[in-house]
Amino acid sequence: VKLVESGGGLVHPGGSLRLSCAFSGFSFMSFNMGWFRQAPGKEREFVAAIDWTGSTAQYVDAVKGRFTISRDSAKKILYLQMNSLKPDDTSVYYCNGGGDLQPPNYYAAGSHWGQGTQVTVSS
Repeated sequence: VKLVESGGGLVHPGGSLRLSCAFSGFSFMSFNMGWFRQAPGKEREFVAAIDWTGSTAQYVDAVKGRFTISRDSAKKILYLQMNSLKPDDTSVYYCNGGGDLQPPNYYAAGSHWGQGTQVTVSS
């Protein structure tokens, strides 16, 4: 399994970005998937997750109503649409595969990680 993120960059506060995570290998359709982020000097934190069917999504409170996670099983791509971005959203964002959704709003990471993509929100 290989995960490759893309779509990061520099954006002004209030702007939007869409992150993508391309999945290589088998079992995408059976994997729960998630996004984490890590800011300088801070621990990696859960952001959003989606179950293998695409019908259940969970978010950390800080991004609810602003971020949307989705998946395209035919293309084997995981997405994170980020709107109304804030400077506090500045982090390296990582894609994760194979974890467990733990309602109401947590996802225990699986063993598959991407290399990360930098998101910087600044004026």
